[in-house]
Formats: sequence, structure tokens, C-alpha cells
Amino acid sequence: MTTAFIGQPVSRVDGRQKVTGAARYAAEFDLPRQAHGAIVRSTVANGRIASIDSAAAERGPGVVAVLTHRNAPRLPYSPHKGAVDPQVGERLHVLQDDRVSHQGQPIALVIADTVEQARHAAALVRVTYTPESWTTDITRVAPVQPTQQKTDQGEVRPPATRRGDPEGALASAEVKVEQTYIHPRENHNPIEMHATIAAWDGDRLTLWDKTQWVHNTAEEIAAVFGIPAQNVRVISPFVGGAFGSSLRTWPHVTLAALGARAAGRPVKVMLSRREMYYGVGYRPHTVQQVALGASRDGRLAAIMHDGYQETSTYEEFSEALLNASRFLYSCPNVDTRHRLARMNVHTPTYMRAPGEASGVFALESAMDELAVALNMDPVELRLLNEPERDEFKKLPFSSRSTRACYRAAAERFGWSRRSAQPRSMRDGRLLIGWGMATATYPMNFAPASAMARLLPDGTAEVTSAASDMGPGTWTSMTQVAAEALGLPIERVKFVLGDTRLPNAPVHGGSLTMASVGSAVQAACRKAREDALARGGANDLLEAVRRIGQPVEASVDTNPGDESQRFSMHAFGAVFVEVAVDPDLGETRVRSMVGAYGAGRIVNPKLTRSQCIGGMIGGIGMALMEHAVLDARNGRVPNANLAEYPVPVHADTPPVMEAIFVEEHDLHVNPLGVKGVGEIAMVGVAPAITNAIFHATGKRIRELPATPDKLL
Repeated sequence: MTTAFIGQPVSRVDGRQKVTGAARYAAEFDLPRQAHGAIVRSTVANGRIASIDSAAAERGPGVVAVLTHRNAPRLPYSPHKGAVDPQVGERLHVLQDDRVSHQGQPIALVIADTVEQARHAAALVRVTYTPESWTTDITRVAPVQPTQQKTDQGEVRPPATRRGDPEGALASAEVKVEQTYIHPRENHNPIEMHATIAAWDGDRLTLWDKTQWVHNTAEEIAAVFGIPAQNVRVISPFVGGAFGSSLRTWPHVTLAALGARAAGRPVKVMLSRREMYYGVGYRPHTVQQVALGASRDGRLAAIMHDGYQETSTYEEFSEALLNASRFLYSCPNVDTRHRLARMNVHTPTYMRAPGEASGVFALESAMDELAVALNMDPVELRLLNEPERDEFKKLPFSSRSTRACYRAAAERFGWSRRSAQPRSMRDGRLLIGWGMATATYPMNFAPASAMARLLPDGTAEVTSAASDMGPGTWTSMTQVAAEALGLPIERVKFVLGDTRLPNAPVHGGSLTMASVGSAVQAACRKAREDALARGGANDLLEAVRRIGQPVEASVDTNPGDESQRFSMHAFGAVFVEVAVDPDLGETRVRSMVGAYGAGRIVNPKLTRSQCIGGMIGGIGMALMEHAVLDARNGRVPNANLAEYPVPVHADTPPVMEAIFVEEHDLHVNPLGVKGVGEIAMVGVAPAITNAIFHATGKRIRELPATPDKLL
């Protein structure tokens, strides 16, 4: 009987529940007497509500109540800012006044017996506005420096950094590249739309919610309603994809709770696909200027990276847009500056590989342009500028396997057969291009708690209030627990997604395995040690049988000072082949190979799945995804899956490979893992656009690379 499960390709323990429909998502926890809420949203970008006529809606069949700013209870909205919330500004106070700050802002909630009745009545609400001047065109905004810049894990970063003399070094550089790169707004489009069911029992509230952080949702809603956080229970066992859209607690959650209080019965609010474009954030539109200077032998002399992103007028959303440019390559003269463009839009949010995916697109595109200017192989250029340590933090890397990633991916891809000249490789009438890019993402490790409970029947239950939006938390935690306990995997049950369980950090930023996994491992080891000591036996099952009652162990884990002594990141390399139709301008990705140094791999099957998913997300970023913003009113005319294309099976290349470079990092966390959810998407878009240049000789500096840009 084997009990060594870490590193094994274990199939999903929750797989049967998902394929049989037994897994219950937020909208599926229907309750007795449950009513339904439909949100009325603003149709102007800025101004005030002049009048709101809800009489016809109130007379609608099955309507229970219509809440507007005129009759909604005043809520305290006490201060609360979790790590994922913008630290500067104030979140929307829904239905608290007549102020409208963006298109699609919630301005009323209709509650009815059925969802059809609620939506019909919502369409009967008539609103007039006193519009005010607005800004929805990022090209007409003067960007400003943010008050504060932080990562998706709440780590504060300086918005501007500088070392050496970048301007002087650039001016005297033998070879220069100076270009602007634009990445449009990208919207989250998970399979599961956002939904919340709210039910009050006196002053206690239960929320069945789509969230990546149950405790943060509880704390936010408690602050909004002015009740103790322990009075709010949040349940979220399964999440049908999120990619960052469920990190924050959005206004519809407050509306569900507000509606349930007004109706005196449970209320479900579920967003439509169109509403997802107005209510749960997005990857912001980004404009970046990159200037690189180098000697003729390819050594970097200067890196200057200036970028700005859209944010709302009421909050400062910022992300680690320029972080990679500060340490990814060795360079003595580096200048980075991050700014924000305040607009009448709702606040952006983190989206898979936030900051890094956008920033690395600009940096790696510029590096490819530099390689062309130097007549140098792109891989050779990167190898030549490999740093020995983090030159920004002035710290050694805990581990850095970039060279090994370049070698492994290049060999598997067959990079040595690449003809350097653009338009020199063909397959019949199709133009073939090969491109590559570097990937990186920080290793994050947050405080987490877990409890292990050994039962007399020889089974174990392990709990933590973690989340699983698809990467396989249920399975990987079961593997860690089973190995730490020395039990067969079928005897271990892992439970997550409930605020009644031990506290867990946000399920994002590739930190779940490092943080919750370390807590699970520690709790299981402690439970095993306690049972063996109390039972006076060398065999765990015999020890628990002798004790005759459950043995419990709870553990809190916290990061040490490693982040002060080391620069800790995952690294990778992405190689891509594209075929471009010269007559139609259509680009198809034909193969993609990614190699990653991501520490210990707990489950290679799940990890490969994560990497393939990230690669496909990168295809969408490079070739398809683009939310259009109507500058006249801030409306998103393509807020649907018919006109906002995302990659489907037909868009995925027949060859997609993920290689994991063996890496033993003793510093990052007790499990030695780094996470792959984010890094799998970083570098994909520039690898594709670099391949398009190689195929066509046309440089794509504004995403997505649609056919019109190639014709």
C-alpha cells in the first residue's frame, strides 16, 4: 500500500460530483420561500438620477418589492479593505444616493417570486438623469501617479523606481528600441456567472456566494451592514471558474442581502452574461512605452518602462504592471513608472496573472524587437542578459531555472530549425512563424490555518476555508493530507469553502498550494504525532483504534523572513508556432511548448491542466479578446459571448506541452511549491505576436492581433 501521493497524477477526487451534477454551485442552493432579485442598471456614464418611476414595476405579477435610493435602508458601510480591495478610494455604496459614476451601476433592485417576474418588472422601471461631463476614452485622459501601487496579494510596491542613469545610457546606446504597446480591456468570462443567495435569521446572515475568499466576503458584508463578521456565514464549496472576478465582494452581494432583509425571505441574485461586463471588474486597458538600449553584442544598457491603466473615479486600482521589468534581465540602468487614468468606468480588478501578463507583453515584445535590430537569436539575447541576482531588490533568487526552461522548451519545440528571416518559413501558401517569450510570476505565501481530525474508523477529515475555482484544490490538499497522515487517499476527506472552517487566504495569486497546503501538511503531521503518542502504537490506525475517540489538531502557519532574504519567483519560457493566412490575415496557433521552474509539483496531471488553461487564456489575449467601450456613454456593445470571442476547442493548437523543470527550493515554503496558475498565462501573448512578426514581418503592438491588423 503506497502512501506517497505528492508528485502523483491523482485524478480529481471531486470529479464524479462534477460530471454527475452533484457538485452544487452558488446559484443551486435553492431555499424554501426563495425570491429572486433583478438589478436595474444606469444607462449614463456620470450624473444624477433626476427621477425614478417604479410604479409599473411594483404592480407587476409576483413583485415583492422594488428598492431604490429613495426607499432602501441607509447602510453604515464601515471601513473594510481586504488585500484584494483597492487601498485608495471607497467602494460603491449601492442604493444609498442619487449619484451615478459609471454605465451599468446598480440603481434599483426588483424582488419577485420568480426570476422571470423580477426581470420583467425591472424592465418597467423608468429612470431619467441629469447627466454630467464624463470621461470614457483613455486617449483623452492625462494619467496620474497612483497614491499607492500594490500586488494582488496586497504587497505595496513603489509606483516609480529608478537605478543608474537610464536616460544617459539610452542616449549613448549603440542599438535602441522605443515603442508603445497597447492592451485593451479584457473581461472575465467564466462558465459560472456570479450569483448570491442571501438568507437572514434575525441578525445572522447566510450567503451562498461565488467567491474566491469566503472570509473576506463575510468581513465585507458585515462592514456594509454594521454587524459582527461572525454573524455572517459564507458557503462556497464549488466555483465554476473565476480568474480573479470573485476576489472582491461586488455590489450584487450587498443587494442580495439587502433584498432578503426587505423581503423577509431568502433572495437569489444572479448576474446575466451582459451584467458580468458591468459588475465584477476586468483586466484594465493598458498603454505602455518601452525603451531598450543595448551594445552591439546584445548586452542591455538601459530599460525604461512607463505604463498606465484605466481605473474608476472612485477607487484607485493598480497592479504589478512593471514588476518584471525591474528584475527579469540584468541591466544597470532601469527606470519604471506606473500611472493611472481615472475614468467614468467601474473599478477594474485582478485577472489571471494580473500585472505580469500585461507588463510582460510589452517587455517581451520589445526584447524581440531588440533581437531583430541586433540580428540576434531571441533566446541568445535573453541568455546573454540573465541576472545572477535580483538587481532591483538586491537579493539572491531562492531559485531561478530560466536557463533550464529555455533549453528544455527550445529542444522540445525544435527551435534550432528556425530560419531567422521573417516570411522565410512556409507551409504551402501559409506563412509560418516561430516566436518565444519569457514568463515569471512571484511566489506568494500567506498565513493559513487547517484542522485535521482522525476518526476511530481509520478515516480522516481535514478542513480549511479555502476555495477551488478549478485548479484542483480538493484533490491536491487531499494528496498532501494523505501523505502527511500516512493513510490511503480514499480514507481522507478534505472539506473547504465555508467560513465555519479554519481561516484561509484568498484563492488567487498562485498562493493556495503554498499557503493552505503548508497548513494542511502541518496539521496532519501534528494529528498523526499526537495519535501515535496517545495510542502508544507505531501504526496510526491501531493508535486511533486504541484511543477510541477522534484526535484533532489545528495549526496556523505563517511566512518567515525568507522574503526579506530572497527574491522568490517562478520562471518559465514559452515557444509558439503560428500559421498566418496571407490573404485572410487569419492567425492560427499550431503548437505551443512551455517550460516552467515552479518548485515542487504536487500533482503533474492537475498542473499540466493549469498550464494548458493558461496557454489557452493567452491565445485569447493575443488574438481575440477585446471589450469595446463606447466613448459616448461608457457602454460595452460587445458584452456577450457572440461578439466578445474567447478561445474554444477549435482554437487550441493540436500540440500543447507543459514541461516542469526539476527544482528544489528550500526557502519558499514547507512544501517547496511556487504555484503555476498565473505564470502559465504570462508570456503567451508576446510569444504569439513575436511569432506573427516572424511569419509576416508585421509587428503587432496593439492587441488583439485580429486579421485587419495583418492585411
